[in-house]
Amino acid sequence: MSQEPQTAADPDARSGRSPAPTLHVDALLDDPETRIVVCCGSGGVGKTTTAAALALRAAERGRKVVVLTIDPAKRLAQSMGIDSLDNVPRRVKGTEDRREEAPGESAEPGELHAMMLDMKRTFDEVVETHADPERAAQILANPFYQTVSGGFAGTQEYMAMEKLGQLRAKDEWDLIVVDTPPSRNALDFLDAPKRLGSFLDGRLIRLLTAPAKLGGRAGMAFLNVGMSMMTGTLGKILGGQLLKDAQTFVSAMDTTFGGFRTRADATFKLLQAPGTAFLVVAAPERDALREAAYFVERLAAEKMPLVGLVLNRVHGSGATRLSAERALAAAENLAEPGIVDQTDGNAVVRNSPDTDGSSLSGPEDSGPEVSRPADSAADPDRPVDELTAGLLRLHAERMRLLAREQRTRDRFISHHPEVAIVEVPALPGDVHDLTGLRDIGDRLAAGHTELS
Repeated sequence: MSQEPQTAADPDARSGRSPAPTLHVDALLDDPETRIVVCCGSGGVGKTTTAAALALRAAERGRKVVVLTIDPAKRLAQSMGIDSLDNVPRRVKGTEDRREEAPGESAEPGELHAMMLDMKRTFDEVVETHADPERAAQILANPFYQTVSGGFAGTQEYMAMEKLGQLRAKDEWDLIVVDTPPSRNALDFLDAPKRLGSFLDGRLIRLLTAPAKLGGRAGMAFLNVGMSMMTGTLGKILGGQLLKDAQTFVSAMDTTFGGFRTRADATFKLLQAPGTAFLVVAAPERDALREAAYFVERLAAEKMPLVGLVLNRVHGSGATRLSAERALAAAENLAEPGIVDQTDGNAVVRNSPDTDGSSLSGPEDSGPEVSRPADSAADPDRPVDELTAGLLRLHAERMRLLAREQRTRDRFISHHPEVAIVEVPALPGDVHDLTGLRDIGDRLAAGHTELS
């Protein structure tokens, strides 16, 4: 599978925006060689919704899909009409009868399954898979293990990749869509497998396992003679009982430690392999796009197959010809007595100055005209001119927001002109059902030629 993003002439050129290649989402989802799509980026930019929408669209175009989410808000389950998600893929109903035939595909219906990562349960599964039943029971009951499996830094990210490896090894799904864990630092997702593997295979673990490996009195002699100062220090830091629990834990898990590093390496290679596609998800905000840029650079450094950027919550306007400056000037004129012609029940803005010296009274640039009741005293508290001025100020705020988003977007493109982009407009509310996810999928696939 070629990992070069498919591009087309940028439609934004018509609106004066910086040119950027366009990400073709349907081509990505329809490619049978695409087996894993990873949605990554900073928190709060719509990764979960994007992952769910992509998975739903792929399923309704004939693929058997599972979407793995790590979403504390659990909105994915609600949007898919499932009471709850857990560590086992659950079938999502309502996708089979909406088959969209992709070019060259058969008319076979697809399937959509969804699951939410249970970090501790996934860790338990690793232990149960790689240890005999008696040793697995010892590990699972160990207090140190219960602490590590539930809250060790990087465990969630590592277990997300562990679960991805399990799903891919089953070869049960045509496509796996991964919603990466929310984190302060987008790089945690890439670093956690190596970091946790290094911890479990590192010097501290070897130190703690050394007495158990020597066994009996020899082990105690080793501790007393060679490492008494070290273990004494560890005992003060960790506490005597915790140190004992840790030694018992690592003794019981000794045979599985090498597996953590091996699986971490295998998962990392899987992410680099053909068939995996990374999508960076961001919002048109400075901090979000700064982190997206950092992620783009890191993916390139790690030779991860980036296919493009999903830019969520892009604002638009149907009245872009009325600039913020002209709208504010018109609003100010409405507040001045004698500036507004209210004869025959009409309120029309006259001679509003523009930055280039033109006015709003011409046939092409006529300002907003609002019908006003002949008897303005009918509603003295909310005269039409005040309402109109308020709307003009709201429009000015919107135009300033659009300009700020465009500057931020153009700055990203200037530094990463090779990254294909698809834009999704801001919606008035949250996505809470399959219909909303389909709408997002349609907008993703449309290439977003026009903002509405």
